Amino acid sequence: MTDDRTRTADANGLAATYEETETERILTFELERETAGGNAASRTAAVAQNREGYAMLKVRPSADGDELERYYGFDMALDHVGELLGVSPHDLPIPDAAADMGM
Repeated sequence: MTDDRTRTADANGLAATYEETETERILTFELERETAGGNAASRTAAVAQNREGYAMLKVRPSADGDELERYYGFDMALDHVGELLGVSPHDLPIPDAAADMGM
């Protein structure tokens, strides 16, 4: 099992959380932005992979959302997540536990 300190990362107004379920490894990103009315609005996106870590990566709007697209490479999945959140994929924080996702 992965140490809790390696499961989260924060940077550039983004929070990333890595978790493992019975069947999947899931990396969820959350971006909080202030709206024009001064309220906080958050947007999420997630990357999921089977627990064994060898299948294609699924990009979703949330950890339990419907699959939007599949990718072989982690970088390609992160590009899509960046588009969903409106940020550069280079700004996405990656927890240590999720660094080996992808084929």
